[in-house]
Amino acid sequence: MLSDDANRYITLRRTLGYKLIKAERHLHAFARFAAERGETHIRTASVLAWIETIARTPGARARRLTDLILFARFLYAEDPRHEVPRANITPSRKTRPIPYIYTPDEIARILDAAGQLRHQKPNPLRRQLYVMLVGLIAATGLRVSEALALRLDDIQPNGVLHIRETKFRKSRLVPLHATVVEALERYLEIRRQRAGESDWIFPSVQHRKMYSTTVNYTFRCVLRRAGIAPARSKQPRIHDLRHTFATRVLEQCGTERRAVARHFVALSTYLGHVDIRNTYWYLEATPEMMADIASAAEMLVVESAA
Repeated sequence: MLSDDANRYITLRRTLGYKLIKAERHLHAFARFAAERGETHIRTASVLAWIETIARTPGARARRLTDLILFARFLYAEDPRHEVPRANITPSRKTRPIPYIYTPDEIARILDAAGQLRHQKPNPLRRQLYVMLVGLIAATGLRVSEALALRLDDIQPNGVLHIRETKFRKSRLVPLHATVVEALERYLEIRRQRAGESDWIFPSVQHRKMYSTTVNYTFRCVLRRAGIAPARSKQPRIHDLRHTFATRVLEQCGTERRAVARHFVALSTYLGHVDIRNTYWYLEATPEMMADIASAAEMLVVESAA
């Protein structure tokens, strides 16, 4: 049964550090669809029929197709009766959005606007919380989910954050600049007076972990107040602070090949990437700023894949 095969496949890939939460749902949904058609092996026609039935947008179809292609390759290695669908049988997936790279002045304006958020009685920590949250992400390149998952005992001695079980189930240590440590200490002092007994560094009104939807909405409000890119059709995102951090770091590494290699390895580890190609994408996303570095880095990526 394809459902049993899906369980084996998911279990194996999770031992390699992948979460595959959505992929697990997709594979089991397809397995049920195939079973209803009396099929015990993957058939391209069934994959296409299932995707067209269940997914409305090109992006959703592409994500499900990618999950099934990887699953089909896994099973084909064991049994060639499985068919491996082509990647182009559905409309191509949308490319990653080009990140917005904030200027230092814009980040300062964002922090100032966050400090002027409207007071809310249920959340007396609102202003200080968002100033610290935005500042921490801008200064470290943390994912929003990683910042929101921080607890008090994740603050290690000597200004180091312990980032636990992140996107690829990897934990890492993130050292903080002295200025960030000072800002965090000031915030924690205020937080101790207003956040009750919650152990989340950035607690919700109910003293629980904050929802990313709440943070994204508030950040959009902050951007409007700060007057950031008002004419842009799509507003910049809080996640773009991570892109900005990576871009600024790479701008400092020069074009000497060994320097690029050192910076890439260090930055890839610091950001929690499982593959150096994910770090290289930050250069691809801003080619006009990083042409010389990208050329040197491309050689490094090609060598790492050899």
